[in-house]
Amino acid sequence: MTSLPPKALSTATSALAGALSVLLAMPAAAGPSIFPTGTTRYDPAKAYNSYALFTGGDNIAHLIDLNGNSVHEWKDAAGHSTAIDPALVGGQRGHVFLTLEMTEGQGTDLVPGQVSRRIAKTVGEVDWDGKTVWSFGDKAPGGAAQQHHDWARLPNGNTVVLANRVHPVKGFKQPKVLDDVIYEVNPAGEVMWQWVASEHLGEFGFTPAELKLVRNSEIADYFHFNNLKPVGPNRWDDAGDKRFAPENLLVDSRNANFIAIIERKTGKVVWTLGPHYPGISLEGQASRQVPRPVDQISAQHDAHIIPQGQPGAGNLLVFDNQGVAGYPPAAVPRTGGSRVLEIDPVKKEIVWQYTGESSGGPSYSFRSTHISAARRLPNGNTFVDEGQSGRLFQVTPDGEIVWEYVNPYPKLGKDAVTGKPTVNYQLYRGQPVPYDWVPPGTPHSEKAVIPPEPAKFRVPSAS
Repeated sequence: MTSLPPKALSTATSALAGALSVLLAMPAAAGPSIFPTGTTRYDPAKAYNSYALFTGGDNIAHLIDLNGNSVHEWKDAAGHSTAIDPALVGGQRGHVFLTLEMTEGQGTDLVPGQVSRRIAKTVGEVDWDGKTVWSFGDKAPGGAAQQHHDWARLPNGNTVVLANRVHPVKGFKQPKVLDDVIYEVNPAGEVMWQWVASEHLGEFGFTPAELKLVRNSEIADYFHFNNLKPVGPNRWDDAGDKRFAPENLLVDSRNANFIAIIERKTGKVVWTLGPHYPGISLEGQASRQVPRPVDQISAQHDAHIIPQGQPGAGNLLVFDNQGVAGYPPAAVPRTGGSRVLEIDPVKKEIVWQYTGESSGGPSYSFRSTHISAARRLPNGNTFVDEGQSGRLFQVTPDGEIVWEYVNPYPKLGKDAVTGKPTVNYQLYRGQPVPYDWVPPGTPHSEKAVIPPEPAKFRVPSAS
């Protein structure tokens, strides 16, 4: 063994000490402080090979291939980003929705625990190079889009935007509510149609006692819509069920545990799932038999009708967080996990589900009580964003995980009370992006990634 001279040994020791001091000064999460990030598992033969888009804690919209390679970025993306189907933008590839400008304003200060009053002033569509090709904000009511959670381009070229409106509503305990509104906006950024949730309280299926709880909510964000999707062409409409007309809009309320379809022509709510459910059967959960009636959904996200051409087309897909929510609060398992549910929306039956047990783990091994998303893929797999932990993965219909990626872009900050450094890897929403949605020639890799056995994986010591 070759010995280092004293000066070199001293330099090496100082460098090692410096590196260790930097590592030890980094904030460690309350959960496991060390874990792999990037792509941790990938079977190209079984996965649906594509790109994935998400906005990290660095406020950059990251487009990656399934090996985790960075393919493209859009900076200053704020909280989330959405890739747009080229068929809806004249065949242009690589367009995304982003928040373009934030401002101070009423809204988040009405939510307990929120210390920031930042709201979206301007949102828009940008091209592959980041050039703005459409925007909405200065012509919005109050001069600010106040967009949150979702947006979608329509076949007619207009855009639907889910937004907030801060205003007093008669009969509510709170002096002002953080209402959910929908705007349909034309290419010039002008509002052509709007819908306000508080004007339809009697259409969501609440009993008088439950409606009293809604009106007496302790928080101004009484519904907290987190999703807005056009229903799109589907077999139910083809069969004559006009509740599922393609132009109708589907929303879901995290805080009130319902999913609803709004008739675009009249603004009326024409279909709901919830707020009443028969409750989770422990026996049913253990056997996981399907089909079965929809049981208790709570604090759900990303509800949508599976598009035509995808396996399960016409069914409803939703990430059922199983978080605390409801009027009154739903009884959810204390140690249970989250679920992805595929639901026949006419029979209101679960026809497929994914839980932690589907992949051989306990229920709580798959758990995200807030944020998150799920999308059906053309080969029958399902893309899942377990948002709370910042994990994206693909799962086959029988529960095999064939791709997995852990967000390497955390949000670093300081605790507002203690001033201690904080780190957060969560991802609000991830989205699979087909290869042909981006400009031709954009690189991608499809190399298998075989993970080590966790029980044998060790971090080497410094010496």
